[in-house]
Amino acid sequence: MQSIKHDSAKIAYSIKEACQASSLGRTTIYKMLADPTCPLKAVRIGGRVVIPARCLNALIAGEA
Repeated sequence: MQSIKHDSAKIAYSIKEACQASSLGRTTIYKMLADPTCPLKAVRIGGRVVIPARCLNALIAGEA
């Protein structure tokens, strides 16, 4: 069976993907998620935690 690859932009990142995309470490990501003043937010979907792309982009762009 052949897998299908979509070229659409990501709307959310796993913690691991957020680390790779932002060049931040996992501990730093978790510390930011624990800080209520930080623009980085996580969403739990089922048993999985994801970070919305808009939150990660806002953090990198310094929009907070």
